Amino acid sequence: HLSQPALSIAIRKLEEAVGGVLFNRSPRGVQLTPEGRFFLPLARRLIGDWEEALGDLGELFNKQRGKVTLAALPTLAAGFLPAVLADYRKRYPNIAISVHDTLANQVDDLVSDRRADIGFSVRPSRAEATHFEPLVEDHFVAVCPLGHPLLNKEEVRWEELLAYPIIAVSRLSSTRQAIEGVLRELGSEMDLMCEVSQIGTAGRMVAAGLGVTALPSLSFKQISAEGVGWRPLTTPHVPRTLGIITPIRIPLSAAANAMLDVVREHAGELGPMIR
Repeated sequence: HLSQPALSIAIRKLEEAVGGVLFNRSPRGVQLTPEGRFFLPLARRLIGDWEEALGDLGELFNKQRGKVTLAALPTLAAGFLPAVLADYRKRYPNIAISVHDTLANQVDDLVSDRRADIGFSVRPSRAEATHFEPLVEDHFVAVCPLGHPLLNKEEVRWEELLAYPIIAVSRLSSTRQAIEGVLRELGSEMDLMCEVSQIGTAGRMVAAGLGVTALPSLSFKQISAEGVGWRPLTTPHVPRTLGIITPIRIPLSAAANAMLDVVREHAGELGPMIR
């Protein structure tokens, strides 16, 4: 609410801005000029729009509306995010959520290019455009069909696994890139039986006895455990740090910040924290 002097000043400034008089002032009172009567419904609409805009903005800050876009490795999209999103949905039922489950380099690009608010992946290559918050250190496991001799061991060396035909995931995936690094370190090659795009497909092929594979332990949730078993892979031990990717120099929305809070609350479900 404005005081009478402040209201008079505001009216005078408006009349100066439009270059004419909107009110007739006389001893009998104040009346609208023809131009003032023309402007009155427009002014009421502007005030209504302003109040509606303020209300909408308040709902955004109070997480009563908005949208959060996430990008995640399939490992995390399938094995971690469902519980997170269910919790978030209970708290903020009016926030729309979009999830891109994709490869690590695409997660990085989506966050860097502001097409996603938050990413969940390995440490990004475009470190100058994003911030990485480690959540968990994953490790690789040997996945074999039930009855395979490697499952008689408590742990499996990479060279032992590589003695068998390998079902490998796409060369574009972070999983395959880590495996290629092991091959270079050992000076070895793999007997590639088949290359697939999806981890679930690799699991079904292993269950059918077509070969063995190496997968991050968290991705084991993406495949049916029926017909397969796993053992930790060692020599070398290959850590795989997974975490949160956010853009730098760009503040997140209230809805996205609330998502981060829920993610951190659930991070213990992934395994030991490494921060």
